[in-house]
Amino acid sequence: MAFPHNSLRAFLTHAKKSLSTAIQSSQKVTIVAGNESADLDSLTSSVLYSYIRSLAPPSGAFTPLYVPLLNILAADIGLRPEFGAVFRHANIEASHLVTLDDLLKGNEIALKPENTKFILVDHNSIQGELGRIFAARVQGVVDHHEDERKIGSETSPEPRVIEKCGSCTSLIVRTLKSSWESSAGGSSLVSGAADAQGDSVENDASVTRSWDAQVAKMALASILVDTANLTAEGKVEKADIDAVRYLEAKINLSPKNTAQWDRTKFYEGIDAAKRDIDALSFEDILRKDYKQWTENGLNLGIASVVKPLQFLAEKSIESTSDEKEEQFVSEIGDFMAARSLTILAVMTTFTSSSGEFQRELYVQALSAGHAAAKVFAELAKVELKLEDHDVALLPKKAVATQPSSEGPWYVSLHSSQSCISITPNAQDVLT
Repeated sequence: MAFPHNSLRAFLTHAKKSLSTAIQSSQKVTIVAGNESADLDSLTSSVLYSYIRSLAPPSGAFTPLYVPLLNILAADIGLRPEFGAVFRHANIEASHLVTLDDLLKGNEIALKPENTKFILVDHNSIQGELGRIFAARVQGVVDHHEDERKIGSETSPEPRVIEKCGSCTSLIVRTLKSSWESSAGGSSLVSGAADAQGDSVENDASVTRSWDAQVAKMALASILVDTANLTAEGKVEKADIDAVRYLEAKINLSPKNTAQWDRTKFYEGIDAAKRDIDALSFEDILRKDYKQWTENGLNLGIASVVKPLQFLAEKSIESTSDEKEEQFVSEIGDFMAARSLTILAVMTTFTSSSGEFQRELYVQALSAGHAAAKVFAELAKVELKLEDHDVALLPKKAVATQPSSEGPWYVSLHSSQSCISITPNAQDVLT
């Protein structure tokens, strides 16, 4: 039975309770999982897919309810200040989200694989502990990264959509918008639900449009952030433009938004929140948007940061009175050691004081990863149009050209071009 048309808050509350019941009673459950970095696009992709699919489940669905999974522990939500900004627009709270904590019983994942189906969004290869247990249970994917060929061609009744796009959420809008439209004429729980959430009930259409506008704002947030409000050359695709147009139409249909909607102001608010990481520790900044995997016997990690390397370098010396270049390398080394990493790449994106988009890359490797790291750095120079870069409090590039066979190897690269078109998946380049 489809979930009645209701608010996002009501849907998430129901999904969380239903997951708990399914675990306790060994019932079937369909999980829509974002990637391990759990960035804004992964959040909105999993929630939007689950919400629309639950309103209008396809024939042959494993279960009529789809549960969105934020692929981190609940305690790590606080590392993502942009989430709070989006929550306010969508009328939800962090406590409504399903996280890895909700899958656990003690320290073990309590879901039985045979009772599950997984749909992946914003990645197409399930990693970590979830991958070890549930890889064979993946039946569907919507993603905008390089196809890793881990998911077969037959995923019916779920989609298999893997194509280049600025935001994965845009692909989900395109894939499921017909289902969203068809659900508009379905059953709803308007009066009681509206009263419970503080919404006034003028008529059913008014309230449901308000709910749809909240969902649309949530989805729009990640598309605008990932495409710099549709201005990022080489990244914006037709699906992004179409999705923004469609979601803005949803927002403008709501009587609450018609007179006050301002897309640029909305984007700037979310983007500013995302970049507000000054209060985070050096380690937490790296953890905020982090992915890890193993390939060819090497443990690899990528951390994406929304501030320049200079900011990170200054963070690395906050806890010490020494302003030494070795401190940054040491802090990175500690981060790597805690995760048994062979290679760590730190990718930064930010806007300069003159308004230019800039990108930096820092790579550090243990001796076992020297060769792979050097290949990655050279490829990055070409593919990302980067050049050698010196940063105060970081080792100079001249040091990096002569690494000892046992010590860490590192290199800092930089691009000051106004926009970069990223052709390869960084994971593919590293391996």
